[in-house]
Amino acid sequence: MDLSPPIRDGQIDQAYANPRDEVTVLVPSSARRILDVGSSVGIMGAALKRRGCDVTGIESSPVLAQEARGRLDRVVEADVELLAAQGQDPGGPFDCVVMADVLEHLRDPWSVTRWAAQLVDDGGSLVISVPNIRHLHLFWAVGVRRRWPYRAVGIFDRTHLRWFAFGNLEELLEGTGFHIVELQRSFRLTLEESRINRIASKLGDFGTLQFIFRAERLHGGP
Repeated sequence: MDLSPPIRDGQIDQAYANPRDEVTVLVPSSARRILDVGSSVGIMGAALKRRGCDVTGIESSPVLAQEARGRLDRVVEADVELLAAQGQDPGGPFDCVVMADVLEHLRDPWSVTRWAAQLVDDGGSLVISVPNIRHLHLFWAVGVRRRWPYRAVGIFDRTHLRWFAFGNLEELLEGTGFHIVELQRSFRLTLEESRINRIASKLGDFGTLQFIFRAERLHGGP
C-alpha cells in the first residue's frame, strides 16, 4: 500500500494543499508567532502570513517541505514525534500552535500534544483539527458492506493510525493544562460537492466530518 502523500499529474491532492479557512478562523487575531505542525506545502501557513504572522512549519516529507520553504518563514524538516520525544524546541515560544489533521497520523498524538502545549507562550492557544470517526460513512462501510474503507484522503486516509470521536477531544489535552474554549464542526457527508451535504448539519456527529477546536490554558495550569 502506498503511504506517500497523494500526488497526481505532479499536483499534490487538495487535502494537503488548501488554506483551511475553517482552521485559521480559530487562530486568534492577536497571535503573531505561529507553529504549523504538519505544514504540508505551506498553503495554510501562507494564509496566516498574509495576516501578518511569522510562521514556522514542521513537515516530515522532503517533497512537501521543499515547497513549503517558498511560502513560510522557516520549515523544520523532521518527524514531529521524534522532536517531541527529544523535547526539542523548534523556535518557541509561540502564540499559537496549529495541528490541522496531523494527530491522527501519529503513533502517540497525546505525547505530541503535551509537547506542543509546552511551546505555547502565556495567553496563547492550541488549534487542532481531527477527523470524526463517528461519521455516518463508518456505519455504512463497516456495518453494511463489512469492509474498512481505506482511502487516499479523508476520514479513512490509509495513513491514519489513530481515530477520534467527540468524547476523545478533551482526552487529547490531558496533562497540558489546556481546555477547549471554542469548538467548530465541518459538516459533510461526502468530500465531493453534492446536494446531500446540505443535510449533514441535521445529523449531529453522524454528519460531522471534522472537529476543529481552540484550546487555552486555564489560570494556574502548567
